[in-house]
Amino acid sequence: MKNRFALALPLLLALAAAPVAASEPHVHDHAKDHQPRHGGVMTLIGHQDWELVAKPERLVIYVSDHGQPTATAGATGKLTLLTGKTKTEAVLKPTGKNALEAAGPFQLGAGSKVLATITLAGQKPAAVRFELK
Repeated sequence: MKNRFALALPLLLALAAAPVAASEPHVHDHAKDHQPRHGGVMTLIGHQDWELVAKPERLVIYVSDHGQPTATAGATGKLTLLTGKTKTEAVLKPTGKNALEAAGPFQLGAGSKVLATITLAGQKPAAVRFELK
């Protein structure tokens, strides 16, 4: 009897674990999903990834969800750039399939902060903050 139980136990445990293994959520690589894809600075808010690419002539914010582009058509936004004692405000306009852009010129430097308020179509406004390195 003990031999039958000893042989059956591993089989029973494997069968009991099968539904649990089959129902596990999709596993993804968070480190890979939340890396800058355009050479910018990243911020994560909820499930949205926000990437700022800052150049003196324009600021571009890319939006994605776990590495998948998020549509910015119909989005609105504004930003405030703080560099030292200089404060610059600009309007963000959708450009491309998952980006918003503000035209410069902008004074940028290490430690510059960008505060953006962005409303994606059909969503509540998001307050997004970046600091340049």
